[in-house]
Amino acid sequence: MEAEAGGAAAALRPRLAALGRRLAVAEGAGGDDTFLAKGSATVGKLKDLCNEGKEHPSVLLQLFTQAVLDITYFEENQLVDEDFPEESSMQKVKELICILSEPEDLVRECNINEEPINILGAELLECLYWRKGALLYMYCHTAKEKSEWLRANIAIFKKCLNDGVHYLMKMLSFRCPLQLNEDVSLQDKDTARLLSEGVFSDTHLLAMMYSGEMCYWGLRHCGEGKQESLEMTDSISGSALGCRSQSVSLDFRETGKNMLTKYVAVCEGPLKGQGWNTTTAKGMLCYFVKSHK
Repeated sequence: MEAEAGGAAAALRPRLAALGRRLAVAEGAGGDDTFLAKGSATVGKLKDLCNEGKEHPSVLLQLFTQAVLDITYFEENQLVDEDFPEESSMQKVKELICILSEPEDLVRECNINEEPINILGAELLECLYWRKGALLYMYCHTAKEKSEWLRANIAIFKKCLNDGVHYLMKMLSFRCPLQLNEDVSLQDKDTARLLSEGVFSDTHLLAMMYSGEMCYWGLRHCGEGKQESLEMTDSISGSALGCRSQSVSLDFRETGKNMLTKYVAVCEGPLKGQGWNTTTAKGMLCYFVKSHK
């Protein structure tokens, strides 16, 4: 146990130093955000625990994950507020995705013979993949409006969409949908239906909508041609930064149709009257069908 804790502490120290540098830059730029304060407190606590060398690796890695989520949230909000500046945002998005991938990398580095989900837990892993997918969604949402940039960088745009949808689909896969049976009581039927569709929170539902919308942008702006260009660009996850990119190309039409069909069914079924709008999703579903004829 102590050897495992020592291994985790040794692997964490350079990461904590890097997070400390990010914090210093953010605070130096006038950042006094609540999430920065939380991240800073967690980094301080982790440094103490690493020096003691007694805490279970899972505790250390979960705390590190929380620090990463808090600090990068501040940086993501800055990017959104600045409307993803053309000259620097791609590099910044790449950086943030690499940092959000570090908790899983650390589990592997520490030689713990467990899957990341058994060390970090489903909720933290969902958060990491949601944040990676949602960041690419926001980046693409802005990029698609910049027609000149889009024409010159269509392969990069397609790669961002592909990776973003993969991250969101992975986020939706960590928890098994509930299997319905006769034991489900009447008043729980709507909740049971949501859980059987894999909708455990509003974020799960948003992930369906975002991934369907990204597939729509992919089909609309990039067409149906094979995605050969995915292998040609490492713009999101360059090997120099140690990140793993999603090289498996998506069928934008089929994936988008599946995601949006499920989204509409849930919003008009168990969540009917709860304020979820399906107009946009239905419009995109029509496009998937019509453009196929």
